Amino acid sequence: MRTIILSFTFLLLTLGSKAQLSPAITNWLQNNTQTGSYYASGNSVAIGNNILVNCQKVEYSDDFVYVTATGVPAYPTGPFLDGNPSQATNQEAIYKIPLAPTENTGTPIETNPGNIGVFINGVSLFDYRDGVGWNSSTNSICGGPGNPPCPGGPMAATDWNRDAIPAEKAGFDCAKGHPAMGNYHHHQNPSAFQLDLQVISTICNMYDAEGLYAIDASVHSPLIGFAYDGFPIYGAYGYKNVDGSGGITRIKSSYFLRNITSRTTHADGSNVDTGPNVSSTYFLGYFREDYEYIPHSEQEHLDEHNGRFCVTPEYPDGTYAYFATVDENWNSAYPYVVGPTFYGNATNRQVTSITEATTVYTGATPITEAEFKNMNISIFPNPSSDLVAIQISGLVTEDIELELLDITGKIIKSTTLRAGSTMAYFDVQTVYSGTYLIKFSNERFSQARKVLITKE
Repeated sequence: MRTIILSFTFLLLTLGSKAQLSPAITNWLQNNTQTGSYYASGNSVAIGNNILVNCQKVEYSDDFVYVTATGVPAYPTGPFLDGNPSQATNQEAIYKIPLAPTENTGTPIETNPGNIGVFINGVSLFDYRDGVGWNSSTNSICGGPGNPPCPGGPMAATDWNRDAIPAEKAGFDCAKGHPAMGNYHHHQNPSAFQLDLQVISTICNMYDAEGLYAIDASVHSPLIGFAYDGFPIYGAYGYKNVDGSGGITRIKSSYFLRNITSRTTHADGSNVDTGPNVSSTYFLGYFREDYEYIPHSEQEHLDEHNGRFCVTPEYPDGTYAYFATVDENWNSAYPYVVGPTFYGNATNRQVTSITEATTVYTGATPITEAEFKNMNISIFPNPSSDLVAIQISGLVTEDIELELLDITGKIIKSTTLRAGSTMAYFDVQTVYSGTYLIKFSNERFSQARKVLITKE
């Protein structure tokens, strides 16, 4: 009965979307002044790329929202230590997202190689795969850089398709992203490696970066993007129950590794071309087909598409939503965001032009005073002798001005924590020992925190 009631409520909501602006219009991070940066291997100082970050224009009609974006984030990208020669480049993309997405009641549409969604900063979302598979005829890897093509073509699916998350970990930057011929993208939850409860990559040690948002287990994760079927994507945490009750919990994938040692069948029992036996090289989880879907009765477990119909902060009457799933250590959990099939009617959402009348959306929903005062702020190390890092959990939706003040109120240093990033720094190597304040402010509110600077 709950599903029927929520689905009816959602129908009323979508039919009434013309009367009020949808979150699919209002939640994009817009910017037309600030440019991005990247790290080159061996250089821990970010280099400017002169490319505007986030989204440059949002406009909408009765049925669609159109988002123009470069595909370059506000957080630094790179380096990519697997030999990837590419850097994030301007994609000059226009995305056409439906304002009233619909459930696909026919055969589920499989996610595809390449873009399957877009984050609210205009960065691309890819599915689990990296274009590499297993050729059972030659008993070897095929596809991808340096490998022979797979039967059927360069990006053709095989019976055993490699999972990009473990296979390409060495090539992800601190924000868990990398470019494909300039198209910077995430396959997974876009929160920095260094913020996971168990850190599985050391890339953040030298190249300080962040991600789109930082996980905060105490609040519902932010809306971070939209899939190509038009349904929203949230971060790792949500309401335990689909009606918004039960408190905040980690939203869990319902996919689990199979108990197999040989690869001769898929999880549904179908016979397929034999893949390599499970080994230290081809470990369990190396291929997407190593997982099986096990339905759960607990409402915090997701369906086979990695989503559920539920209440969220942006959709108080309910919506179908995907979640960027992580495990108990906050490490990415298959199928990561969307997949392996879409819930809704998905299609390629990139267009080359807009052919209908639209209204440009220039507004923004400013954070409230309570939200500003309750920001989850970390300052570390504190005390510090050379560098002070400021991290804000959750999603930063507007620029936060930061000032380092001495006890008289004199401004010693200033910087900006940009919308769509989570971290900023003060170099205090030349600052005298003492107690200082870090002031956080936007155009409406301000607050301050103490930091101690010590010199040997």
